[in-house]
Amino acid sequence: MGDLPRRVLVLGLGVTGEAAALALAARGADVVVSDRSADADPGRLAGTGVEMRLGTEDESVLSGVELVVKSPGVPARSPVVAAAAAGDIPVWSEIELGWRLLPGNPVLGVTGTKGKTTTVRLLGEMFAAGGVPYALAGNEHVPLSEVALTVDPGAWIVCELSSFQLEDVQTLACDVAVLLNLEPDHLDRHGTFEAYRDAKLRIFERARTRIGPDDFSADDPLPAEPRMPGAHNRLNAAAATMAARAAGLPDDAIAEALRTFAGVPHRLELVRELHGVRYVNDSKATNTAAARRGVAAYDAPLHLILGGSIKGEDFGSFAQELPANVRSIHLIGATSDELAAALDAAGRAYARDGDLASAIAHARADAQPGDVVLLSPATASFDQFRNFEERGETFRRIVEELE
Repeated sequence: MGDLPRRVLVLGLGVTGEAAALALAARGADVVVSDRSADADPGRLAGTGVEMRLGTEDESVLSGVELVVKSPGVPARSPVVAAAAAGDIPVWSEIELGWRLLPGNPVLGVTGTKGKTTTVRLLGEMFAAGGVPYALAGNEHVPLSEVALTVDPGAWIVCELSSFQLEDVQTLACDVAVLLNLEPDHLDRHGTFEAYRDAKLRIFERARTRIGPDDFSADDPLPAEPRMPGAHNRLNAAAATMAARAAGLPDDAIAEALRTFAGVPHRLELVRELHGVRYVNDSKATNTAAARRGVAAYDAPLHLILGGSIKGEDFGSFAQELPANVRSIHLIGATSDELAAALDAAGRAYARDGDLASAIAHARADAQPGDVVLLSPATASFDQFRNFEERGETFRRIVEELE
């Protein structure tokens, strides 16, 4: 990447901030890390000589700084980011740093509103089946700047890219770039759909091969039918197949991965089958668009667990359009009143079960052999859980303990 600036500010101490700071320090840069939380955990940075400035957003952290590396959780409106821009100090995302540190590896980048993690992990299975060296990086994987320290030259990097990561890339050039889909999301961060769209579309800048939503469909012929359920996952499989072929993988490797890849935890994850009833964890369905996909994945009678923390979404059309195979609905969490009102207006029966354990017990009592108990909450999880992962893990634990 050429010579590093002498002094670099890493803004935001999380998983990616820690990785960026370690990668910069390993290259001999003078690194300062700033985070507005005074309780931020220095983690692996303790004892490395990296300067820590915690509990402040004071612009004084920019003193002597020649580059800012911004963690994805830090918005562009941050006072330090604005001051850096006003002072003509370059601002990179952690992805930009990782890209510049890579030893010339080919990169397959994947972005989109939904399906990124599933598609990236399916692509990883395709590379593995083909015996081609690869590493997964980016959003929900190992940070790219950390991968860059250890990856073998020539190995493919399959990189999941969020809009937050893409908004500050400068020279990223994917060999294969995939945009899965584009729906309004993260408008609290980007302000407008147009700004969100523009951040996503940056994946195509300088890309050699561009694959967008118009280039594949759920009806595309595939070398094998995917093991993952749902029309949306067949669409993810079609995108992955097209990208894998663009990367030079043979169809027999693609077919093997399609047949064997069961999906990603918390995304239509089959936890177990008990007395002929399937229990499915779709905790990642944190909005109605994702829950619609979860419900549409099954023709069998469904016993649907809905609810969680309030995020302002209107449930009216979602309730009206629930299909007839949804036989029982079990409400939990802070959105129970809002969901109940929408379901009342739609003429749909429901039970207020309150918490996940009660909802599972009630759904189990209602279910018959051949039915599916589906946790696809259509809401965030912060009323009763730390995050959607904890919600899904709780569902899994309760279901695994059923007699």
